[in-house]
Amino acid sequence: MRLASLSAIAGIAALGAAPLPANADPFEQFGTGMKYALPLAAAVCAEREDRLEDFAVRGLSHVAVTYVMKRALDGRPISLRPNGEGLGFPSGHSAAAFFGAADLAGKCFEDNTAAGAAAYGTAGLAAWSRVQARAHNPHQVMAGALIGFSFGAADFGIGTDGASFSIGLGF
Repeated sequence: MRLASLSAIAGIAALGAAPLPANADPFEQFGTGMKYALPLAAAVCAEREDRLEDFAVRGLSHVAVTYVMKRALDGRPISLRPNGEGLGFPSGHSAAAFFGAADLAGKCFEDNTAAGAAAYGTAGLAAWSRVQARAHNPHQVMAGALIGFSFGAADFGIGTDGASFSIGLGF
């Protein structure tokens, strides 16, 4: 990927770190920002690589799976958040961040292991911010991360030569 493309994606990701309400914890703000910034950066890359349709279908699919699971499991112990609220399983923030990170690492940064590792590390921090904020427990965060990772690393083959699965990070 060209340096200009990496710079544009980094700029979009930086937008996700824009300030939120002053009373919010900075780490929680970061996590919420990355929930949006990582998928947005991946969408820019997908558009540039002419795979936006597949990206959109996978993105909507991961959101639908997360939403349906939250609704289906609400009221059960697995869905109880540490702060006492419901609709905690799985973590939507973690799913979104890992969806963006996996798409970036596997499709946009396949030749740049450091950039892929940075994307996954950023998603991991975003997920952990949810635990630190007592919005989710580690199991809820891991479930969301797995959903996002699975849909982000996948390629359904829409508009391409075939389906595939790529996590990036080739060593």
